[in-house]
Amino acid sequence: MSVYKKKLVIKFKEAIAAVLPIIGIVLLLSFSIVPVSTSILLCFLIGAVLLIIGMMFFTLGAELAMSPMGEKVGASMTQSRKLWLIVILSFILGFIITISEPDLQVLAGQVPSVPNMTLIIAVAIGVGIFLVVALLRMLFSIPLPTMLTVFYIIVFILAFLVPENFLSVAFDSGGVTTGPMTVPFIMALGIGISSIRNDKHAADDSFGLVALCSIGPIMAVLILGMIYNPNEALATASSLPDIRDSVELGQLFLHGLPAYIKEIAISLLPIMVFFGIFQIAKLRLSKRNLIKIVIGLVYTYIGLVLFLTGANVGFMPAGNYLGQALAGLSFNWIIIPIGMVIGYFIVKAEPAVYVLNKQVEDLTDGAIPAKAMGISLSLGVAVSIGLAMVRVLTGLSILWFLIPGYALAIGLSFFVPKIFTAIAFDSGGVASGPMTATFLLPLAQGACLSVGGNLVTDAFGVVAMVAMTPLITIQILGMVYKLRQRSAPALTPAQEFEQLDSNAIIDL
Repeated sequence: MSVYKKKLVIKFKEAIAAVLPIIGIVLLLSFSIVPVSTSILLCFLIGAVLLIIGMMFFTLGAELAMSPMGEKVGASMTQSRKLWLIVILSFILGFIITISEPDLQVLAGQVPSVPNMTLIIAVAIGVGIFLVVALLRMLFSIPLPTMLTVFYIIVFILAFLVPENFLSVAFDSGGVTTGPMTVPFIMALGIGISSIRNDKHAADDSFGLVALCSIGPIMAVLILGMIYNPNEALATASSLPDIRDSVELGQLFLHGLPAYIKEIAISLLPIMVFFGIFQIAKLRLSKRNLIKIVIGLVYTYIGLVLFLTGANVGFMPAGNYLGQALAGLSFNWIIIPIGMVIGYFIVKAEPAVYVLNKQVEDLTDGAIPAKAMGISLSLGVAVSIGLAMVRVLTGLSILWFLIPGYALAIGLSFFVPKIFTAIAFDSGGVASGPMTATFLLPLAQGACLSVGGNLVTDAFGVVAMVAMTPLITIQILGMVYKLRQRSAPALTPAQEFEQLDSNAIIDL
């Protein structure tokens, strides 16, 4: 047990380092240009504490349980050598883990005119189909850039066939459905499948599952938009709490806690059942390994409950209020640089980002360090929030940003090393997690209300923007790597990246 305590201390320090900059930015704003009510500030600070503790438990839980489960299931599925079995199991797995994703319930309530259960089932089918496509790509070594090009051309053709007020929510769905519950498992699944391949490109192909699985929900929601053809969309921003005393403050969090206790239990259950079936039928892991996974699942459960409670109850009102206050200033353009600074730091608090960075570093034996990944992701999210705030202030269509953005990202994919393309498109789904939905989206909603914009067309789309820009910045990191490799061919990849410090990335 002392080993787990030491690991928890390490994770606690990492969580504080991730959340502390956001606390500092909000406090600086609240004591300077944006006066914040005591009730909202206290909610935010308590939410930050829950976020830190939740991240600590979740990151250790993912390391002990979610990643090993995904790797072992992936390796076991492909060892059967039966293609029909792999296809069926992949579809079932994609379907059930999507149904269990908590953020999908939130998305279903935001999409106008489409029944909630219809949308949930359609999105789950979309993810199931694209998980099958992703696994077949890995097994048959199909180039990822070619597949991304074809599928995104289809996506943007569909986008021109649905009402404009449907677009932002549809593109948001790609990032929302690849949340903290599914990303660690899906990414580890890819590593497990690639582990049975002996060719030199196996490591490159181990990433890319999240990239393709993010396309399924977008297509599904766009197709539903064509079928239901909603003419109007309704959306409401999160309400701001008015707390009079400490008892009401405590009740606010205690009221939200039971909902997330139940929600995360329901979310974890399908993955546990799926893994349990594999354990009985195929894996037969030792008692020691099973105990380790069970402990990891408990940590994951506790972590997600605390994290989502803190984010939804504490961070959402603060984000909404800050957006309203900043956009209400006579110099409301300031929300663009402030949003960029917040975006730069807030992605570090996304629970699944830690999982991505660690798996990338481990799989490449340090050739792609977590630090370089972290800076590239932060830069990408900073740019995306800046562009999202421009949209809020100007009312420009999201297609003016997404079409050139994805065109650039897919264009880069034909020139950078394969592994960077796969990691980059995975990172888009990973970066657009619960912190985006509970702080950055309310920030945009609050700003949109303040300037009198349309919430559905102007505020929504933040998740889609956050999912897009890392595709470019991570591939630019790949271009830097490729250029340095040409200039110093005698060095190993690990030595190359030892020289690739944060200044090199920022200077680019």
